[in-house]
Amino acid sequence: MPQPTSSVPASQGAIFTTFLRIGLLGFGGGPAMIPLIHAEVVKRRQWMEDDAFADVLAIANTLPGPIATKMPGYIGYRIGGVTGCLNAVLAIVLPMVIALIALLGLFSRYRHVGWIQGMGQGVLPVVMVMMAQLTWDFFNKSRRGIGVWISLAMIAVAAGLILALGVHPGWVILALLIAAWLLPVRRRPPPSEAAPASSSVAERPASSRETPR
Repeated sequence: MPQPTSSVPASQGAIFTTFLRIGLLGFGGGPAMIPLIHAEVVKRRQWMEDDAFADVLAIANTLPGPIATKMPGYIGYRIGGVTGCLNAVLAIVLPMVIALIALLGLFSRYRHVGWIQGMGQGVLPVVMVMMAQLTWDFFNKSRRGIGVWISLAMIAVAAGLILALGVHPGWVILALLIAAWLLPVRRRPPPSEAAPASSSVAERPASSRETPR
């Protein structure tokens, strides 16, 4: 069994409070929680890098079960071992269960009140913006890694398979993982390493250059 690793140490209390906050604010179910998990785990706590988070998201989509518990379970194990795994899953599930019981009771009693009907509709634009921001971040990372045109081609193929043909996203992700394993794409070098020769010419002292006559 692989040992949990993390660039930033995490206490069990921090794991619980972090995923408790995600569980309380994650309106809209599992997909709506992904930007919150990314914001807390990658940007705020810095427990994972963007690449590792993208890998976890891809693998979690190919496995059965709700993503709202799969991702916290693995991330909790990665940063806190088996105790961290159980801690993260409990923290993210507990608010859902309590809130579901309480809110469904209130909703069934006051379902005809206008502000209660509009409460759920008002959350949707916020979730849409968060998902759009996460999508743009992943596109930028893909563009820097494999190029713009390959990224756009993969987006078009995936959209056609999922939206037009009705293929489950898990099968598409699994096919991409197999293709990446069989036909790895060379990563593009960073701009700083693209042309070392030109930079060396520019750094030569002025005395060594020929002066035009």
